[in-house]
Amino acid sequence: MPLPIIFAIDDDPLVLSAVDRDLRARYGKEYRVLKTGSSAEALDALQKIKVRGEQIALFLVDQRMPHMSGTEFLTEAMKLYPEARKVLLTAYSDTQAAISSINNIGLDYYLMKPWDPPEQILYPVLDDLLSDWVASVPVSFDGIRVVGTLWSPESHDVKEFLARNRIPYLWMDVERDAEARSLVERTNQGQEQLPVVFFPDGTTLLRPDHKTLAERCGLQTKAAHPFYQLVIIGAGPAGLAAAVYGASEGIRLTVIEKQATGGQAGTSALIENYLGFPRGVSGADLANRATAQAKRFGVEILTTLEATRIRIEDPYRYVTLSDGTEIGCHAVLLATGIALNRLDAKGIDSFTGAGVYYGAVQTEADNYRDQHIVVVGGANSAAQGALLFARHGSKVTMVVRGESFRMSRYLVEQIEGSPAINVLYDTEILEACGSNSLEGIVVRNLRTGETRTIGTRAMFVFIGAVPHSDLVAGLVERDKTGFILTGQQFTGLGKHPRNWKLKRDPFLLETSVAGIFTAGDVRMDANRRVGSAVGDGGMAISFISQYLRTV
Repeated sequence: MPLPIIFAIDDDPLVLSAVDRDLRARYGKEYRVLKTGSSAEALDALQKIKVRGEQIALFLVDQRMPHMSGTEFLTEAMKLYPEARKVLLTAYSDTQAAISSINNIGLDYYLMKPWDPPEQILYPVLDDLLSDWVASVPVSFDGIRVVGTLWSPESHDVKEFLARNRIPYLWMDVERDAEARSLVERTNQGQEQLPVVFFPDGTTLLRPDHKTLAERCGLQTKAAHPFYQLVIIGAGPAGLAAAVYGASEGIRLTVIEKQATGGQAGTSALIENYLGFPRGVSGADLANRATAQAKRFGVEILTTLEATRIRIEDPYRYVTLSDGTEIGCHAVLLATGIALNRLDAKGIDSFTGAGVYYGAVQTEADNYRDQHIVVVGGANSAAQGALLFARHGSKVTMVVRGESFRMSRYLVEQIEGSPAINVLYDTEILEACGSNSLEGIVVRNLRTGETRTIGTRAMFVFIGAVPHSDLVAGLVERDKTGFILTGQQFTGLGKHPRNWKLKRDPFLLETSVAGIFTAGDVRMDANRRVGSAVGDGGMAISFISQYLRTV
């Protein structure tokens, strides 16, 4: 974290050097001392310091400067740093001006030149002022700041990307935070562009896309090599498990992830039935641990890149990426997982990211504390989201289309035991209502046909799932819903897949194309639990290792 700043301004070079010398001698280890001989330069520097999010603890300013007096400078400086302590350096004839400054701008102290010896005249005064500043001013956030509006889909998109990639950030709402508005006005130069992402070095990004944001945050977006033994597509539990086991066995591999490691599981508020975590573990924490473990083994994870096509040139497979590049390999593991279905109801699309969210509980939880939240869905993810909001003090209404839940028993018991959660069974969403953001929803009871409106500013949707398998459509065999068939389905039929060229049977997790494997939720008949996905990833590496020995 950058040290807070003591800023000295005096147009007399000799006086400024003496001030700088004395300040550094006493405070150089705990504060960063800046100096300038120009009030205009000082104001320009303050703008940049503010954008970087750094703190100024104290101003030490000469009263008699050309173009702008010390009092006039402090008047402007207080607009940016109102809590900084203010000291004027004065001559005997400036006493009245200093007294006026105490009344007009809240001057904390004035010192007459010269201040020798500093141990008796200067340091006791500054010690008291700095101690008071430390005690009363909170430490500033030393990291990425995102400034936008709560009801902006673009702002939500940036927040979700950072949150899912576990990059710390501070959210600042321009509609609620005067400092946020001031930052945007100085940065956008009159343009109404949100969100704005501020970095600790003072640079900014206006409405960045994922790739630009990822590169700026230090995530890898380009492959280091043109060819690997194994390319893993998808960095959910199955893909990360395969990466850890594969890399630990010496397989040269890379992982392609279009958004963030952790996959669908990474958005879970609390996973309580995963082995080894008796108190449960959040999806984000589990993903963070798995990602760190994979990187410890040297795994390369490419973020914001989507695999768009796989082509075969035996014995090689080539993966085409969304940026137009290709990666060659001997084997491919499809661990692309599933995506939540989109809710088909009037007005929903208009409020997506502005009150209607698919998953994203962790990203938006703090913004809806103590409010009425609607959670749509009756499976594990919906329950975990509802319970998280209930713990945040929110009142939660769960809308379940079926007549009962489809979730683990332990979650059912927690839902039923929570007084903050109300469940509407046999109910569907008809419409989302509001002006610029969600204000309510219309629901219908499927048994009685009765409709009613529920007031809410936020609805989180967890309904059904579709496999991410379009990338291999027409290449490997899938069922009618898009889930990928693997060796166990073919051997159960007593025959090889169409166009199968080898004498052996497909391996257990191998698709209808030799050298292309699958693991996790995207495969047909998968047990959609985190533990099963991790097991799939480890088992897939066993079969991939056998395959690699033949090429």
